[in-house]
Amino acid sequence: MKKNYHLYLGKAGHLNVMSEFLIRGWNVAIPEVDIGDDIFVVQDENGTLRRVQVKSSSSTFRKNNFSGQFKIPINQLKIVTNILVHYVFVVRHKEQWTKPIVIRQDYLLDHFENDNLGSQHNGNLILYFSYSPQKIECSGVDLTKYESDFTDFPMLNDGSFIR
Repeated sequence: MKKNYHLYLGKAGHLNVMSEFLIRGWNVAIPEVDIGDDIFVVQDENGTLRRVQVKSSSSTFRKNNFSGQFKIPINQLKIVTNILVHYVFVVRHKEQWTKPIVIRQDYLLDHFENDNLGSQHNGNLILYFSYSPQKIECSGVDLTKYESDFTDFPMLNDGSFIR
């Protein structure tokens, strides 16, 4: 495996997530200077802006499932502004991407503060997602409801071009 594999994996994860927003009819842009937002997602008709942070991981095989590990700076998670960050987690498993876990910043922060989600290390929140056929868990918290949860990114077109 290449020494800089994580860089390729991260970029591939970004492009995968960007393509999902595009197919839903949202415009996407990558900020020229990365200070925490990976993608800006915009509804062109009314100017609605969403901030997105993409987290990519390769899978680790387990007995009957697999897992992915993610790292989020805790200070980034705790800075809540009027435009919330949407975290999108994807895992590369068996040569394909998992369905994305899409979770708003305030929900993720609530799970961290009230449900003991993840662990802390050197100012980062470390998340281990465990994927089984029935559910997706982290620290005993069921995250399945966030799988492909594009509630804040509704389909803006009729989807006829993707049939």
